[in-house]
Amino acid sequence: MHRKFYKIFSYIVITALISANLIEVKVKAAEPYIDARTAVAIDAKSKVVLYEKNAHMLVPMASTTKIMTALVALNYGDLDRKIEISAKAASIRGSTVGYKKGEKVPLKELIYGLMLRSGNDAAIAIAEGLAGSVDEFVRLMNEYANQIGVYNTHFESPHGLDSQNHYSTAYDLAVITAKARENQLFNEIVKSKDVDGNEEGFTRSFHNINKILSMLENSTGVKTGYTGQAGKCLVTSVTIKDHDVIIVVLNSPGRWKETEKINDYVVKNYEYKKFFSKGDVVSEVPVDNEKEKLQLLAEEDIIIPVKQGLDYEVKVIKPNYEITGPIKKDFKLGNVDIYTEGKKIYSKPLIADRNINKKGILRRLLGI
Repeated sequence: MHRKFYKIFSYIVITALISANLIEVKVKAAEPYIDARTAVAIDAKSKVVLYEKNAHMLVPMASTTKIMTALVALNYGDLDRKIEISAKAASIRGSTVGYKKGEKVPLKELIYGLMLRSGNDAAIAIAEGLAGSVDEFVRLMNEYANQIGVYNTHFESPHGLDSQNHYSTAYDLAVITAKARENQLFNEIVKSKDVDGNEEGFTRSFHNINKILSMLENSTGVKTGYTGQAGKCLVTSVTIKDHDVIIVVLNSPGRWKETEKINDYVVKNYEYKKFFSKGDVVSEVPVDNEKEKLQLLAEEDIIIPVKQGLDYEVKVIKPNYEITGPIKKDFKLGNVDIYTEGKKIYSKPLIADRNINKKGILRRLLGI
């Protein structure tokens, strides 16, 4: 009887230990090893980083450059305008659509050729057609990168062939892609597997060389790349729990499988949590000579991905002075910051709930 009881007790203890270990593994899942020189995954809207490996290292990025080329073209170009293919475009080395000197091709088709066939000839034609020269177009690319907050990237071409001062980071490419995905046509282009030229009024039909569209059911684009210096590169957009996630792997021999590993890691370990709804009162601040305080509101829904097993802390940063006005409704005032493991991962300005027309005492005394 004693021996039987001991066996039952031992079985219960061992089972409990195994269960506890399984739960611990689930809560603290190890990040996957990714065979890439640099890699990152971010939530496209909040820019919260979900996975990273050397994400801010400066590296060549090959034809993933063309994401910015397409973005500039979509922002500044007339899609119906026909661009004549120059000798320079027709003779460019590397991957091409096969355009011939003297052909006249709509800008919209050139962007399809750029993204689906990774056409270096399309990249040159777009640059010359929109800016008059490749150099001037590259200036636009660098200028636009700075406008959207990308500071560790420098372009020397619209196609990405190896050159000394042509570089980016995995994180910057993810931010560029997130910006590009705000454009509906960009999304339609990069998710297309096949395009019928006759239906679109193009000179050619296109088949997308990006295999990730067939390998990952939740993938929605975006761009492959390869050069001798950059290695095999891939920028991918995926839909995870109804949210847009950008995955970048650079200099990754097994780029397809490595992207899939990052995708699976994010799916298994992250959920989306709403911290505030648009219009929620997050905090309030006193106003000079007024009984009612000025309320600080969430400008939009604040929804970010949160990792299982981590605690998240919300901090509200308010002005450390008394509000005197004048201030307009929706004026940005203060921030809501979200931290995990002591690191700030998200920040969003708060907005004033009403107008403050009253002048402060100093301005009243000075009559200004």
